[in-house]
Amino acid sequence: MTRKIFDTPAAALDGLLFDGMTIMSGGFGLSGNPESLIPEIRASGVTGLTVISNNAGADGFGLWMLLESRQVAKMVSSYVGENKLFEQQYLSGELELELTPQGTLAERIRAGGAGIPAFFTKTGVGTVVAEGKPTETFDGEEYVRETWLRADVSIIKAWRADPAGNLMFRKTARNFNPNMATAGKVTVVEVEEIVPAGTFDPDCIHTPGIYVDRIVLSTINEKRIEKLTTRAREAA
Repeated sequence: MTRKIFDTPAAALDGLLFDGMTIMSGGFGLSGNPESLIPEIRASGVTGLTVISNNAGADGFGLWMLLESRQVAKMVSSYVGENKLFEQQYLSGELELELTPQGTLAERIRAGGAGIPAFFTKTGVGTVVAEGKPTETFDGEEYVRETWLRADVSIIKAWRADPAGNLMFRKTARNFNPNMATAGKVTVVEVEEIVPAGTFDPDCIHTPGIYVDRIVLSTINEKRIEKLTTRAREAA
């Protein structure tokens, strides 16, 4: 079996990055961001990137780093959110944005991994989302055609991996990461823990190792909270 474990995030990305490439980056809000791999992409200096991700991190964190260094030419996302830099670059025309409904984004990524070039959905019919796209009628309802998403490299964050690349995720980190792992020509995964072969119950594996090419231990595990909401204490 080809050794999949690499010593550092930089080594895990070595030879994979080039100008104008498409990168899928996992994460949902600040959960499940490949926070050790993103700084190495920034350090590499590659430019003209198309990045497929639900959002682009938050101010000072995650994919924000690649926006700040002006390495991203286009985002394919469903949520601009609280990322002021993302908003500014889009509104100024500096950054191209393919805004995609969240469920449609997830399905386009899943379709890319499953080898399904296109599918039809009701989401977005009659809105700017459907402009320029073919539509068809099924059972008297109009549907818009959406196409798959695939990437040159997928960068993923998981909780645990074994040497074969079998992965387990925790909670919200499971939203986009598993599908993205299937849709990249090469999938690089940073994990919080690497466990011995045979540790996982096969029924508990979320992503089989056949989809994973490179694994590295995370060097950054901040687990930031994007919006801390607390409830006032009740009076004694």
